[in-house]
Amino acid sequence: MDFSDNEYTLRQKVVRNAYTLYDSSGEEVFSSKQELMKMKEKFPFKDPEGNEVFRVEAQNIMDIAGDYALVDSETGETFAVLKKEFTFLTESWKIEDADGNKIAQIESRSKIFGIARTISDIADFLPHKYTIENSEGEQIGKIKGKFRIKDTYKISLNEDVKNKDPILAASVTIDALEGN
Repeated sequence: MDFSDNEYTLRQKVVRNAYTLYDSSGEEVFSSKQELMKMKEKFPFKDPEGNEVFRVEAQNIMDIAGDYALVDSETGETFAVLKKEFTFLTESWKIEDADGNKIAQIESRSKIFGIARTISDIADFLPHKYTIENSEGEQIGKIKGKFRIKDTYKISLNEDVKNKDPILAASVTIDALEGN
């Protein structure tokens, strides 16, 4: 898969948690679909030809604030881990490499909407916005939801961002698991 672009569009399909990521020229980068009726959450990510390249797997059964491994489909090795951090006002996820080193942090930007979403499902229709920070806490990108029936996000990353695959996979995983 080609992750050389810095601008992406993530679109959720009308039926269930299925997603397609496009680069700035409209070319498909990958697709993913949350597998239903599984004891552990699982999301296979496929290239445009339909070959599974990597997958996200919950590391525990029925995790509320848990860890999700990004696993290379060819080798079976974990190359990154998404860690949901339990917070009341925001959605916050840490992305680490296989050795536990922080790659990035993705956090929702609006505490006011976070409170509204916690209190009532009515606010769930409002577009979600996230900030992406590197391990030093510097902003390296953002994810901005568009007002649509099904979720559509514009993902912008700085030119020098490395490890784009776990950040982009996290975008899908966060949307599906947070019930956005």
